[in-house]
Amino acid sequence: MHKGHIVFAAALAAIGLGLSACGSEDGSATQEPPASSAPAETEETTESTPADSGDDASAPVDGDVTAPGTELAVGDRAVLPFEYTSEKSGTIAVTVTAIEKGTEADMAPFGEKAKGMTPYFIRMTVENVSGADLSYATLSLGGVLEGGGGTGVVLIGGLPGKCESEAAPAEFAAEGATFETCSLTASPSAPVTAAEFDEGDEYSDNPVVWAAA
Repeated sequence: MHKGHIVFAAALAAIGLGLSACGSEDGSATQEPPASSAPAETEETTESTPADSGDDASAPVDGDVTAPGTELAVGDRAVLPFEYTSEKSGTIAVTVTAIEKGTEADMAPFGEKAKGMTPYFIRMTVENVSGADLSYATLSLGGVLEGGGGTGVVLIGGLPGKCESEAAPAEFAAEGATFETCSLTASPSAPVTAAEFDEGDEYSDNPVVWAAA
């Protein structure tokens, strides 16, 4: 799903940084970024090819954790290893419930550098599977363009009333606890048709992907 991602990310890295900065300078109501938020991606990555194990890519590993490279549909549940900080790590389940297209006008809080960009709202439910204390952790999924490339745009926080990046509540420290959140992404060209989880060494080059119908 990363084909074409290198060139696109390099071309828009500066824009991604500009959007974040602009959102904070004009006093808009966008959320403050979490302490662990990463900057816009500028490092080159190579196109990944799933290992040929002879098994269906949608099959979970050991009947528990969803395998890297798994392709799912919106509405499907993936069980994933998750490390927010060195003290907060465990196993979560993520269900992408919707990928919604916004309007260019929604991007107004990000200023002039967002002109021509269309936002997309990746909505999800997150479940604590392992029972580890993951209170106040945040999770962000990336957008995947039609045709398989990444958007190359990193937006910090969310859009109040449209797509808000929610932190896990204090109660998200027990098995079965859930919360809902939204990842904001944007594209100046092709539509966003899928979302991806690419955190951790095993998933960075071979993400789990949820595709819209």
